[in-house]
Amino acid sequence: MAGGTCDNLLTAVYLSATCPVVVAPAMDEDMWHHGSTKANLKKISAWGNHCIPVENGELASGLSGDGRMAEPENIMKWLNDFFLSPRELEGKKVLVTAGPTYEAIDPVRFIGNHSSGKMGIAIAEEMNRRGADVTLVLGPSDIEVSSDIDVVKVFSADEMYNACEKAFIQSDIAVMSAAVADYTPVEVASEKIKKESDGLTLMLTKTKDILKSLGAKKKKGQLLIGFALETTNEKENALKKLEGKNADLIVLNSLRDEGAGFGHDTNKITIFGRNGATQTFDTKSKKEVAVDIVNSIIQLLHA
Repeated sequence: MAGGTCDNLLTAVYLSATCPVVVAPAMDEDMWHHGSTKANLKKISAWGNHCIPVENGELASGLSGDGRMAEPENIMKWLNDFFLSPRELEGKKVLVTAGPTYEAIDPVRFIGNHSSGKMGIAIAEEMNRRGADVTLVLGPSDIEVSSDIDVVKVFSADEMYNACEKAFIQSDIAVMSAAVADYTPVEVASEKIKKESDGLTLMLTKTKDILKSLGAKKKKGQLLIGFALETTNEKENALKKLEGKNADLIVLNSLRDEGAGFGHDTNKITIFGRNGATQTFDTKSKKEVAVDIVNSIIQLLHA
């Protein structure tokens, strides 16, 4: 498919197809993780084809790992979701940020946080499922992302800022769900810092405020959604962020709520809008939370 080889019925049908094409890969784990496979999937996805994620389990080789073809019922669910679910965001360009940023101290050490990127990736995938053309600016994370999504990998807050500034110009919707570092070292050592004294003092400086910067550039018709992770005065801080950053929605989650925040597969959120509207949701899986967030954005889009 990636090379355009047309010497059998299957690839002849594929090369002649003018309808959506979906692939469900199946192979051994080492084959699945090989660079050639990844490059070929990226290539056919760039042409508008869709890839159903492989699963982890028993393989034909007798080993167990990634590469197992999705179960038939999961393939059917994917197809039903793709063809029968509403695609309200068809034609919309969406920017999503996810994951942490790592601020280098020296070549081997950094300042970071516990964000896994799960929430932002779930939002990006739900946006994609609803028909949007999604760019995901992703900090350090080992979570695999749907091949339908354009992923821009970054390391530091400054790299994320630059990537967002570039992508936001063409975006209809931007969802800033990444846990961006607030401070970064003033100087980065060129060599590993040796443990030669009992203490080490780091001078830190503020990073660029991505949400505020995009809020200042936001044009009519663009929607900007921010996140607030709080531990005290949650509502007051979220509303302050909503107004001060010129956002259209702020999604609040509190570390005081069980099952919310970094590392969990679940989250508990409250969404605040500029019109005073407040939506509070129960604890759900992050995939379900992503559906709630995207629904709220679509409601605002058509308000």
